[in-house]
Amino acid sequence: MAVPKIIWRIGFWLLVAFIVFMSVFPFYYAIVTSFKKPSEIFQVSYWPTSFSLENYKSVLTSGDFLRNIWNSIVVAVSVVALAMLMGITAAYALARVRFRGRGALLLIILGVSMFPQVAVLSGLFELVSGVNNFGTRILGINLSNTHWALVFSYTIFTLPFTVWVLTTFMRDLPMEIEEAAIVDGATPWQIVSKVFLPLMWPALVTTGLLAFIAAWNEFLFALTFTSSASMRTVPVGIALLSGSTQYEVPWGNIMAASVIVTLPIILLVLAFQRKIVSGLTAGGVKG
Repeated sequence: MAVPKIIWRIGFWLLVAFIVFMSVFPFYYAIVTSFKKPSEIFQVSYWPTSFSLENYKSVLTSGDFLRNIWNSIVVAVSVVALAMLMGITAAYALARVRFRGRGALLLIILGVSMFPQVAVLSGLFELVSGVNNFGTRILGINLSNTHWALVFSYTIFTLPFTVWVLTTFMRDLPMEIEEAAIVDGATPWQIVSKVFLPLMWPALVTTGLLAFIAAWNEFLFALTFTSSASMRTVPVGIALLSGSTQYEVPWGNIMAASVIVTLPIILLVLAFQRKIVSGLTAGGVKG
């Protein structure tokens, strides 16, 4: 006996509701906890019983949390700019220029992103240290405990996905557009900047936002390559909001800081959700 469609529909929406609940509830509970007074933190309540901004005032006025936010903004924006510049030029070469080994090179670039961060942490630390030693002696450049160390390490893991998505998107753009630009005397850079870029906004927004989120949330490299409070990013700053015992941990401050850090990402996703969907689903120009 066939199951009625109404049963399938009810089951589907129940599954959707369960997934939404499991995804949203942790953030909802963090918001509720962030508005509790310190004396009410360990009282379990799923509905707001009080409204206090004490945790937000504490996390914003004490310590280096605002400095941590600024460090995360600088690093994330720098990573996005560098990854976009390198990704667009690499995507043009891989999608439009014919040369031997192009497919193998693209697979190697994608393969780099398959390594977990822990597996390459020691090697990357030695690489940064080597750049430090060489740069300090020759150029007077020091990457230790700087934004550049984070930008360098984040770009290594952000670039493969960026190149792969942009290459796939650029490969599906009509060849006639590029041929018409060549006939008009356009250079390769003019083709990329004036012809392809206006058509690639969905892919650029998607890859740029994902690169920003990855850099904004990264913890392991930020903890390893920064040693002073003035250079730490937000994830490390939140992790260091701890006390000597379980009951001295400022859970209210941690929840308030988590809400403050998560809200910009949510707003960015909501603002660019249409571009993100287009970038992930569009195969090229339709017309």
